[in-house]
Amino acid sequence: MQRRTWASATPLVLAVMLLPAAARSAESQALGAATYEMEVLGLQTEPQSGTPMLLLRGKQDKRELTLYIGPVEANAIAIPLQGMRPPRPLTHDLLIEVMHRLQGKVKRVVITEMREGTYYANLILDVHGQEMVVDSRPSDAIALALRENAPILAAEPAFVRSPPPEPPAERGKP
Repeated sequence: MQRRTWASATPLVLAVMLLPAAARSAESQALGAATYEMEVLGLQTEPQSGTPMLLLRGKQDKRELTLYIGPVEANAIAIPLQGMRPPRPLTHDLLIEVMHRLQGKVKRVVITEMREGTYYANLILDVHGQEMVVDSRPSDAIALALRENAPILAAEPAFVRSPPPEPPAERGKP
């Protein structure tokens, strides 16, 4: 039996990983909503529950988005914000390294919308000059974008005013 090397397996691995994203690419681009570049203002905790919140603001129009995230995601975002490099790669660092070795990179992140109190995002990758769209949680996509200095965008539907979501720790309490 012949052993496959990493180099010979790369096209196969890449195809398997990105096939669903390629299929969604045309669908996601069809939405065509206006997008606005955002800046990460920082992280803070919700006073009553202690739930981490990610604060974003539009670079031009100064509109803000507040995303409730988990503590692990907050840590993944705090590390590049503070300019730190862990001695061993964490999950997001590992994913960036894998993408680089497969000759891909994070091109941008788009927070696409809010539905039922939950934000949705797309991670847009450049793989061999081809744009790939991957469904992602906004916090994970932002953690990757910060490591790559990639733009973070928000589509107009993400700004639709809906009742503010309750912090996860508070849901279901009277």
